[in-house]
Amino acid sequence: MTKELWINLPVKDVLRSRAFFTALGFSFNARHGETDTTAQCLMIGTTVVMLFPEVTFQQFTKHPLTDTQTSAQFLLSIDAESREEVQEIALKVKDAGGLVYGEPGEQQGWLYGCGFTDLDGHRWNVLYMDFSKMPKE
Repeated sequence: MTKELWINLPVKDVLRSRAFFTALGFSFNARHGETDTTAQCLMIGTTVVMLFPEVTFQQFTKHPLTDTQTSAQFLLSIDAESREEVQEIALKVKDAGGLVYGEPGEQQGWLYGCGFTDLDGHRWNVLYMDFSKMPKE
């Protein structure tokens, strides 16, 4: 059975992307070293997000890359521990050069979140879920 989930993302500059996610407070596993041609292992909880140079990513997928300026292929969501953490991440994203496309706010009465893009336009969502306020059916 599987032991880890790896999400692979193409990036234009792996070291610049590493600096961006480090500024947000995430850590990296030194599994592949720290060069501009090798993947970087971003750790989000127990999930590994591999940041690959675009050319390497294309060799794996055998498909053209999605233009993240005009379309979204997926939305990566991160669980936050509080509303304040959502707000802190949104500020860090802006300071690190990312784009917050959905300012922190409440949704559906029990979710508090924001949406942002990383330096390569991949869309991320940060959510705090207050299950005590979740509507009951």
